[in-house]
Amino acid sequence: MKTFTELQRYSLNGDTMGTRYTALFYAGAGIDTDDVGQRLARVVARVDQQMSTWKPDSDLNRLNAATEQEWVSVPKELATVLSAALRVSQQSGGAFDIAVGDLVNAWGFGPGEQTVTEQAIGTIAPRPRLSASAALVVDPQRNQVRKRVPLNLDLSGIAKGFGVDELARCLEGLGITRYLVGIDGEMRARGVKPDGQCWAVALEKPNRGVREVMGVMELSDAAIATSGDYRHWVDVAGRSYAHTMNPATGAPLCSPLAAVTVVVASCMLADAWATALMVLGETEGPRLAQERGMDALFVLREGEQFKEISIVGGQLQAQIETR
Repeated sequence: MKTFTELQRYSLNGDTMGTRYTALFYAGAGIDTDDVGQRLARVVARVDQQMSTWKPDSDLNRLNAATEQEWVSVPKELATVLSAALRVSQQSGGAFDIAVGDLVNAWGFGPGEQTVTEQAIGTIAPRPRLSASAALVVDPQRNQVRKRVPLNLDLSGIAKGFGVDELARCLEGLGITRYLVGIDGEMRARGVKPDGQCWAVALEKPNRGVREVMGVMELSDAAIATSGDYRHWVDVAGRSYAHTMNPATGAPLCSPLAAVTVVVASCMLADAWATALMVLGETEGPRLAQERGMDALFVLREGEQFKEISIVGGQLQAQIETR
């Protein structure tokens, strides 16, 4: 067995899902980094091919195009993510909903990068909607899915997190147990560095157009994900619309809540719950996080300042004002 002092630091990265994946890990000398890099690239490429709305031939788009009441066979990974999405939807009272693909496209955040105008927004009328948990049936034993009504599914609030979990599983399959892997801002860590230090993960200040560190969180044997309104948005007629959809209103989020960070064991669930709590807003989000005993950080805009609401193990911590 290698001792701490014999472990070497490795860093690999590559393109995926319109962004990049990273893998920092410690392992013995002489590891075949080309082989590890190829394995990592394959696992994230498989997730992207299954769950992307931007790839016309993805398994998700094939499911979106299927007729209602038709059982559709899907890969095991996609069935796993769909099942998890439905559970979080139910547990969040429908705040997390993957049946918003039509809204994502209508507001210009989907494939094709449509230009959204004030006139176009006026045509997006609210209408009664069935949540995915009510309109989608997943059979995880047979890896089959059936839509009760026509649905346009979007997995942007959970697929990257699952991709991070797949990166972790890939490294662990190679016997690597000290790592920090991530896709964009979704990260998962295991173990500690050889000096006994946890992995340091930077939290971004939710300012649009400027990347600035707000703080640092130490991570070990856990995953972290952030949902916010500051990365992707459109400006129409003097107003900014964030990319996250509120299923209850059929429109993008509009609240003082700028970002939510969640820490749990699985990055897939951290990703989904960060989105769900972001949708629930500055009052109901913290309330549900406390009820479920979660670790979550809520960042609210208050003029030119931010207020942080920290919840650890379901317990509300001191609220902090920051600039």
